This record gives sequence, structure tokens and C-alpha cells, in this order.
Amino acid sequence: MRAIVQQAFGGPEVLTLGEAERPVPLPTEILVRVKAIGVNPVEAIIRSGAFPLHGEPPFILGWDVSGVVEHVVPGTSRFQEGDEVFGMPLFPRAAGAYAEFVAAPSRHFARKPAALSHAQAAAIPLAGLTAWQSLVEVAQVGPGQRVLIHAGGGGVGHLAIQIAKARGAHVITTASRAKHEFLRGLGADEVIDYRAVDFEDAVKDVDTVLELIGGDYADRSLRTLRPGGLLVTAIARSDAALAARTREAGFRFAGVSVEPDYVGLEAMAALAEQGLLRPYVGRALPLEEASTAHELIESGHVMGKVVLEP
Repeated sequence: MRAIVQQAFGGPEVLTLGEAERPVPLPTEILVRVKAIGVNPVEAIIRSGAFPLHGEPPFILGWDVSGVVEHVVPGTSRFQEGDEVFGMPLFPRAAGAYAEFVAAPSRHFARKPAALSHAQAAAIPLAGLTAWQSLVEVAQVGPGQRVLIHAGGGGVGHLAIQIAKARGAHVITTASRAKHEFLRGLGADEVIDYRAVDFEDAVKDVDTVLELIGGDYADRSLRTLRPGGLLVTAIARSDAALAARTREAGFRFAGVSVEPDYVGLEAMAALAEQGLLRPYVGRALPLEEASTAHELIESGHVMGKVVLEP
């Protein structure tokens, strides 16, 4: 099969098209013919060697896939050959998604919503599950709550806005001025231009903050919370000092590491079928342009998600 097999750590140029053995599914697994692959910032960090999650090269990056079931190992009952599925299999272990085929546990996938293309479905899993697990499972966001979502125009942020709105929250987000109209179209009630004002001076009495940027954003966000409010971070999730400062200030702290979860995927698929969740694909590129996809991701200026199509 064709795949992006990374032979060395380095810049985007190390991502080149080659050949790899087609994976063979084990018991409980399915083989998926990949139609689209979501590209995530964590993959650029792994590629560079700064976060050697997969050990030394060679390896194949990627987790977000949407495709068609090619083969089902006997005894696995969730899907049949020909079913359209999407998922984030095996994370954080290697799934090898930058390829034409992926083999992984059937329960790491859900049925692709008919309302979405494969490219749109591939844009959901890692980013969408990060938002879902943060806002729904951890924060239990509900009607009337005030939620501040940082980096609203990004992969996680633009899905988090829609999830929070679908649950009846008042959604505030930070983004550059050029993205404001787009984010209001997704349902954001307030959009703060972080380049023009200090968001912590413009936003108050928030129930939950979803922090997706890092740096000093978490500490600054504490000034926006109501007493007893919750800071959820997908960046500084292991920062014990930040957790202590948050609690000492009278707030709650939660660090989130995204996990494979077909229940969350099915819930987001239901929102998509109702027209309440629309992933935005900023760029769709052929598989052989994986290096360009990483350049776009690292630029920090792409709205929504970048997707590869084998």
C-alpha cells in the first residue's frame, strides 16, 4: 500500500510517499480502506523528534481516519464489510493513519454520519473527542452556562464551539479579527480579538474555560472564572503547579488527555446528522502532500482542519 513512511526526525520534508506492508487485522479488529486522514498538531511535534512518542523512525504518523471497512475479523460484530466508519484508533499508540489502509479495534470506530463527506468526518475524531471529553464528560456543560473557548478557529476550538452551543451554553471565544464572522456562523455568542484587547479584561463570570494554547493563557484565564469555576486544559494537563494555583484561587482544575471512544464519536455523529456539528476543512490535500499539510499546521493560521486524501 502507499503510505507516508517517515525515515528520520526533522522538518516537513522528511514526510515522503513510499510503500509499506498492508496491515493485517487481529481478533476484534477491522481493516479500513482509508478515504481521508485528519492532520493534527501533535503529529508535527512527533515528526520533529521533540515528542518521540513512537520511538525512533521509521514509522507512519496519524490517527484520524474516515473510510470503508475492507475486512472484518470473524467474531467482530460491530461492522460489516462496506460500512463507512470514522475514528481515532489506538491513540496514543501508533495507528499508521497516513496510509491507504488501517487495522485497529472495531470499538475505536463509529459509523460515519451520512451528512458528512469522508474529509469532514476525518476532521472530527482527535479534535472532536478532545472537545467532547473536555466539555461534556469533564465540565458537564449545560444550558445557561458561560463557556470560554480559546483558539476558536482551530481544529479543536471550532468543534468545541458547536458542541457547547448544542448543549445550550453561552459561548465566548478568542480569535484573530479575520476569523470572527466564521466563528459567529458556528454559533459563538461573543468573539474576542486577542490581538486588540486582553481577553481577561473583556470576559468575566465564566463557568468553564477550555484552554488550548499554552503559555500564560491558563493563568490569565483564571481571572475570567466565577468562584468555583473550572479550568480545563488540553495543553498543561500535567502541570501540578498550575493545578495548585488554580485550586488555591478558589477554582477547579482538570487536565484532559484525549482517548479513543466510540460513544463520543457516535454522539458527535448524531449532532452532525441533526445539522448541529459541521467540521470545517480548511485544506484538503492528496496523501503525497503530507509535508505541505504539516507546513500549514505549523503556520498556526489554518481555520478548522487540514485533511489528506489517499
